[in-house]
Amino acid sequence: MTRFGYTLMTEQSGPRELVRYAVAAEEVGFDFEVSSDHFSPWLTEQGHAPHAWTMLGAVAHATERVGLMTYVTCPTMRYHPAVVAQQAATLGVLSQGRFVLGVGAGENLNEHVVGRGWPALQTRHAMLVEAVEIIRRLHTGELIDHRGEFFQVDSARVWDLPDQPVEIGAAVAGERAIEALAPIADHLIAVEPSAEIVDGWNAVEGAKRIGDQARAIGQIPICWAPSEEEGTALAHEQFRWFAGGWSVNADLPTPAGFAAASQFVRPEDVASSIPCGPDLDAIVESVSAYWKAGFTDIALVQVGDRLQQRFLDEAARPLLEKLRAAAP
Repeated sequence: MTRFGYTLMTEQSGPRELVRYAVAAEEVGFDFEVSSDHFSPWLTEQGHAPHAWTMLGAVAHATERVGLMTYVTCPTMRYHPAVVAQQAATLGVLSQGRFVLGVGAGENLNEHVVGRGWPALQTRHAMLVEAVEIIRRLHTGELIDHRGEFFQVDSARVWDLPDQPVEIGAAVAGERAIEALAPIADHLIAVEPSAEIVDGWNAVEGAKRIGDQARAIGQIPICWAPSEEEGTALAHEQFRWFAGGWSVNADLPTPAGFAAASQFVRPEDVASSIPCGPDLDAIVESVSAYWKAGFTDIALVQVGDRLQQRFLDEAARPLLEKLRAAAP
């Protein structure tokens, strides 16, 4: 059965609002909730970037049923992997086992702020593999030391652990990332509905198979609004950065860079890739690309803060009914 999630978009809402949306999303019936983890919004029009882990702690306390996940955190630069191990374990305890640690190789926008530069993609993937190894070891509760290529850990132990180890999802796109991360992660994370990614993951020796032991967790932006015109205008204002694709977006360092890169993106360009307006059937059609590609879990991003509560009050419940009726 396909599961549907709600995205706590830290770039477009403040922390108190996000906790309120998280509670409402649970009440209307979403299966899980994912949170972005940014130091900066992509565009100044979005206007927010609260600390994701602090916010998720509040969400874990305020909710009872929904799964929770970082989508995704980078455990290699802005955070040391030992710190991420402690944060994830604490959220595992607070949520009573509902938390999954989603990790990725990061974006320059968020990671450059600590002054360590921005490594090449192959290096970032190698750093991520080593970071996952450290997190796994610390989640045993044992005292560890580590001397690796990228990280050092001295006499570290995580003292508060959930009853079961926190599961780890890894964000992947290319073949090399899949080969490196599939054997050491519990779940696949991807932001495009690609059957090749799912098949590639399942083909890696030692990987947990999607649909059996592992989940394939995708994410898609939508912009529900009372009219198509209002939805298109809001999506263009808040999400025109999306047109660049992740191969470009991962390397831009500032909101000013995203503004420059997206200055010629038109409203109709955004509307061609994000369903905008009140037509729930059009949203279902866009989301269906993920389950047709073999994804087991799909998180929706309702674009923009100003219609967020209205989306949850008016559209989310009937949309979930339509999605569940259509999905396998």
